[in-house]
Amino acid sequence: MAGTTATQSAAAAVNPLRKGLASDRIADPCNVVFFGASGDLMKRMLMPAMWNLRLDGILPANYGIVGFSRSQYTDDEFRDQMHRSVDEFSRSGQAKEPLWSDFAKHLAYVPGDFDDVACYHALREVLEKNDRELGTAGNRLFYLSTPPSVFATIIEHLDAAGLGPRTNKQGWSRIIIEKPFGTDLDSARALQAEVSKVFDEKLVYRIDHYLGKEPVQDIMALRFANVIFEPIWNRRYIDSVQITAAETVGVEGRGGYYDNAGALRDMIQNHVMNLLALVAMEPPVAADADSIRDEKFKVLRAVRPIERTRVTLDSARGQYDAGSNAGTPVPGYREEPDVREESNTETYAAVKLLVDNWRWADVPFYLRSGKRLARKKSEIAIRFRSLPHRLFGEAGDLLDNNVLVMKIQPEEGISLRFNAKVPGPKMHIRSV
Repeated sequence: MAGTTATQSAAAAVNPLRKGLASDRIADPCNVVFFGASGDLMKRMLMPAMWNLRLDGILPANYGIVGFSRSQYTDDEFRDQMHRSVDEFSRSGQAKEPLWSDFAKHLAYVPGDFDDVACYHALREVLEKNDRELGTAGNRLFYLSTPPSVFATIIEHLDAAGLGPRTNKQGWSRIIIEKPFGTDLDSARALQAEVSKVFDEKLVYRIDHYLGKEPVQDIMALRFANVIFEPIWNRRYIDSVQITAAETVGVEGRGGYYDNAGALRDMIQNHVMNLLALVAMEPPVAADADSIRDEKFKVLRAVRPIERTRVTLDSARGQYDAGSNAGTPVPGYREEPDVREESNTETYAAVKLLVDNWRWADVPFYLRSGKRLARKKSEIAIRFRSLPHRLFGEAGDLLDNNVLVMKIQPEEGISLRFNAKVPGPKMHIRSV
């Protein structure tokens, strides 16, 4: 088709599953502003994701990417930082020329404190310059990759600097808020009140970046696009569900944030609970955001609270000590920068939960997540019940339960453990 770029053609060539599908909708011209642009999430996920969108031909022709954080970078220093991030963390490998140089022209940086309103006026000048030179049409998407303690401050100053939706007469202004959205119910409600003062609900996107992973999105397809699974996806056939999110890295320079969060708040109450909801929810009436949200909400309401007397029985906490990682000495958690010397914050957490509804009654869900563990592994393991009758005599004593594993990272895929006869004259059975 005339006008198709080489990048778009290459993307289509390597993805045969897209054959016959309608073209992806290209986004409006816009500026994307990342608050917390010097942080770990920007380095590992957000900028590599923007680069991948560029390679896949999904970014509009007219776009700008602006970083905002306390670090005193120049535009060129920020571009160099992002180049290294893409080279290290992008799924597409190292950035190639001349594509990177063209992409880098769209990158800019504004150093500043989140509580300094003058810095937001400097940001406005950069965005207006992009509107003139890059044709971004006054559209602005603000991505808050920051601690929740500064969310309200950022939103207030955006409005004061004329960057909010009420004062943006040229285009639209929208906001993406990263997890965690508050630290408890009261703080979440207070934060929502602050957000709604400036942004209407239809302009607010609360995001859990874990849900963007392809294997996570594939959970619904596995369940609801294959007739073989849904009839056995219940308490009659499933013995337990294990959800693991294990990392080999430490807090990676995020000690100040992590020491106030811990593994339970940083991983389990958002990423891992989202996985639980996708595994346990009923079929939605449609594959749209509202319908999926409604079914996930029903699951979360059905999760049985852990009684105080069972906390030590149904949960565990731990903290990593000094040791080695791939032969390299690494510090203990309390020795990490910005971590309190006497900190009791958990870097490993595990909980057993029950979902009190018709489908999942008495089926335990085991959730666990931690840092500095032996292997990096995120997966969901569905363990099915034992056979009701021992048909194969002694050969059946060693039969393993069937296990369906949905692998999220670092490997992606689905595996099924089942039992089969070993070739030969005797009835020997083993798991394969």
